[in-house]
Amino acid sequence: MNEALISLFTLTILEIVLGIDNIVFITILAGKAEEQHQSKARTIGLLMGMVVRILMLFGINWIQQQTNPIISVSELHLTAKDLLLLGGGMFLLFQSVREIHLKMIGQNPEEQESGKKYGWSTLMLQLLLINSVFSLDSVITAVGMADHLWVMITAVVLSMIVMLMASRPIADYVNQNPSIKILALSFLVLIGVSLLAEGFHQHLNKGYVYFAMAFSFTLELINLRVDKVRAMRKAKK
Repeated sequence: MNEALISLFTLTILEIVLGIDNIVFITILAGKAEEQHQSKARTIGLLMGMVVRILMLFGINWIQQQTNPIISVSELHLTAKDLLLLGGGMFLLFQSVREIHLKMIGQNPEEQESGKKYGWSTLMLQLLLINSVFSLDSVITAVGMADHLWVMITAVVLSMIVMLMASRPIADYVNQNPSIKILALSFLVLIGVSLLAEGFHQHLNKGYVYFAMAFSFTLELINLRVDKVRAMRKAKK
């Protein structure tokens, strides 16, 4: 039970941080609606994201229950669950490394979203497509970090509630501290490797993964605090 609660807390925090891009995209798309409907569109977009994630979790949970080997190579027997883990691990590795690369060279994918105002139905379709894309890595991350479906769903719901209540402050904080987003993306690399190992039947103790994340996150918070103190001292001189 303790491990489930730890995974719930860790996954919720990670889902919030990794959902920043989702918030940014939804905010951009909502800005293409009429001004009086923008707040409504942003709320609907976030709620839509929660529903899409939960539906995907149920689908992936069903796939995980399929234990009959589909591919057999020598002594290696891969089930539908193994293929899901392998595919998810490769997806997370590709997506996270790509995002880190883009941010290191100063490019932001969300800046590519611009253009004319949308009608309501077109806007809803755009929000559905965006949420489907962003839900994929969120759901795969949940599978990689938690063993119980209720933990994954609870983390998704909690993270979405937090984003609904504080979407703008969260986005501003992460945007002002890009190292937090880079750290979260590096966590995805770690989770991707963990998923690949699980897919090849090499079990990794999630406790080590949680410890590495907690240690790195705490260290980064200390670094941010030290940088802030240095900046304040320089400002006084």
